[in-house]
Amino acid sequence: MYDFEEVRGAHEILWSSVARKLQTAGLEGVPAALDRSRGVHELWTDPGLLLSQCCGADLVGRYAGTLALVATPLYSAPGCDGCLYSSVVLVAEDSRVTELSDLRGAVCVVNYPESHSGVNALRALVAPLSRRGRFFSRVVTSGSHPASVTAVARGEADVAAIDCVTYALLQRYHPSLLEETRRLCYSARAPGIPFVTRTGSDPNRIGQLQNALLDAFEEPEVRAAGAAVFIDGVEILPLSAYDRIIEFQRLAAAQGYPELR
Repeated sequence: MYDFEEVRGAHEILWSSVARKLQTAGLEGVPAALDRSRGVHELWTDPGLLLSQCCGADLVGRYAGTLALVATPLYSAPGCDGCLYSSVVLVAEDSRVTELSDLRGAVCVVNYPESHSGVNALRALVAPLSRRGRFFSRVVTSGSHPASVTAVARGEADVAAIDCVTYALLQRYHPSLLEETRRLCYSARAPGIPFVTRTGSDPNRIGQLQNALLDAFEEPEVRAAGAAVFIDGVEILPLSAYDRIIEFQRLAAAQGYPELR
């Protein structure tokens, strides 16, 4: 999910360690390398999916019952706290906005409509400020968090909510992209984007995947690779932890703001 070109080597190191540990545990057919050739929908609905990563909103939303929770990464980026992460609310550097209420009637850009970090977290944040189910004048879709940042920087939109891990990676590897923007605030936190597998597979597989991920971060090389992508390790959470994402939705709906608009 955070597979910028600059960190693909780090992700390969992590996968290589996990793959070796799965093979040692007796799992057959473990891929030697990560598959970047297919879109996420095709991957996530593939009955042969071994391991992937998805937005928490996908896990409890569109792909509930299709994807099974394996583990939650422990990201160390600013805005994270253990297994929890947040969104950075971003505005233009020269914007006169000083607080959320100043954004009433603004143009909002989101990465995609089902995103927790880009939509759900922001909706819950501005719901108390909405009037008759509306807060922004318009909401547009960019297709990705970096594209949303670009839209704000160019003045094509007034505000975006950016996953704080993406934001930290952009600060580290693409700082020029953020130059014409500034952070307004953070959203409330929710469990980070999980590692998942396909439901209905061998019941022992989830345990094998969890052990492989936990053991991988005991290796110095993996810890060094993890530092490049802000991952310190993983935590095993119950699926119910991701009900927090549904609570964001319910909170906004209860305040008369079921849609970001």
